[in-house]
Amino acid sequence: MRKGTIICYVAIALLMLASCASVKNKHPKTEFRGFWVATVVNIDWPKNGDDSVAKQKADFLRVLDFYAQMNFNTAIVQVRTAGDAFYTSAYAPWSRFLNGTEGKVKTEKNDLLNWMIDQTHKRGMEFHAWLNPYRATFDLKTEVLSPTHDFHLHPEWMVKYGKKYYYDPGNPDARRRMVQVIDEIVANFDIDAIHFDDYFYPYTIAGEVFMDSGTYGYHKKPGQSLADWRRSNIDSLVKNSFETIKKRKPWVQLGISPFGVWKNSSSDPRGSDTKAGQTTYDDLYADPLLWMKNKWVDYMIPQVYWSMDLPVASHRKIVQWWSANSLGTNLYIGNGPYKIRNNSDKAWDDKKELPKQIDFGRSLGAVSGNAFFSAKSLMDKHSDVVSYLKRKQYRFKALTPVSHLVATNTVSPRITSVNELKDTVQLLYDSDNTYRYAVLYATKKKKVEHSPKKISAIVPVSDVGRLTIATEKLKGRKKFHLVFIDRYRRETRPIPVHLKR
Repeated sequence: MRKGTIICYVAIALLMLASCASVKNKHPKTEFRGFWVATVVNIDWPKNGDDSVAKQKADFLRVLDFYAQMNFNTAIVQVRTAGDAFYTSAYAPWSRFLNGTEGKVKTEKNDLLNWMIDQTHKRGMEFHAWLNPYRATFDLKTEVLSPTHDFHLHPEWMVKYGKKYYYDPGNPDARRRMVQVIDEIVANFDIDAIHFDDYFYPYTIAGEVFMDSGTYGYHKKPGQSLADWRRSNIDSLVKNSFETIKKRKPWVQLGISPFGVWKNSSSDPRGSDTKAGQTTYDDLYADPLLWMKNKWVDYMIPQVYWSMDLPVASHRKIVQWWSANSLGTNLYIGNGPYKIRNNSDKAWDDKKELPKQIDFGRSLGAVSGNAFFSAKSLMDKHSDVVSYLKRKQYRFKALTPVSHLVATNTVSPRITSVNELKDTVQLLYDSDNTYRYAVLYATKKKKVEHSPKKISAIVPVSDVGRLTIATEKLKGRKKFHLVFIDRYRRETRPIPVHLKR
């Protein structure tokens, strides 16, 4: 064979391999697809705290259904906005953003969070409970706060900064309260994760001083700088939160969504090639690299809300930086669709800006998903962008990734009986393992393909040992493969099911 011919064959082979990789990245079977539901000042939901429970439920379902149709799989719902709660809590008053008046008890809303979690699971999605750890108030209108708010019960925990009050992260009692809040949620609700956003120490305000000198002087270690002491306080919160969650329910994840720039390379050669005015490490006193190194988090979602090639903070460069520094932690990218046609950066006028960001993340091996801020950004607007995403990036369903901290093996059940009823098919299985979902893969003759395009349904498992599938989910098929997903997101081996109907 001539040398030129060999080179040609090699080139063709390389192109074929590249094509296969491209197809794999284009429609990954496992990918985090999240959307943030911001409740503070009713940004996304509910529309109004005084709305009836019926309207609030209808509005929440509308959000879920929109993203379910886009094949998203994770709702990140804010359940604590500023020292308050969207559930009955021993540590915080009811949120005025849910009930109209802070601390006001509305019996019909007592079980609303359980209902929200259940409805999310019914759609094959995960529910991540989003907490703002240290924001105590949204503004200085403290007269609207409940008498049971920590502002009144524990004024020694509070620091006024700018136009808000914050919990002092350097106060050990305030940190313990945060961990108690987390443990209460994990214990009482069937959530899939606890989620922190980027508000640790507040963003720097020119000319203002965060008045924590008292706690610093009392609690610092010998020779410890103020900046290092502040970071150690946040480290302590993250570590204790992680350990508390895993002790209570080891399958529940801890995810954190830091500000996108860790450090600029101008201040540290390890930082990103950016010119961000503030950074996570130097201004918010948060060190995600340490948390990932010490395995205190299951996933990280840096907020990279800039366009692909913005000179001062390029989405491309920042995502590349996180990809190179994720230390094996599950890495998802936070995107900002709220900027579409609503920003001075005209790159956001292009309907392909957001899709390009998704594709770029998929091209990097360390990135395994995305989350959109915020939920309402694509609803009833930007139909061209939504249509493009549905056709190109999110054409098929995807399963949520397993945490890098979890062993991959899981127990596979044995189907013991199949009962075909008029509207449902009930399958009994002999495993006592607790599964979250069952995935139905369509099969054709003898060909078996467990790819995203073959996922016909993701069905919640509500009873141990029994799976009920609505007949409409089968879409007339008599044969399919069944894969169970446990609470750790691990897949069992495929089980062939043949119906008689």
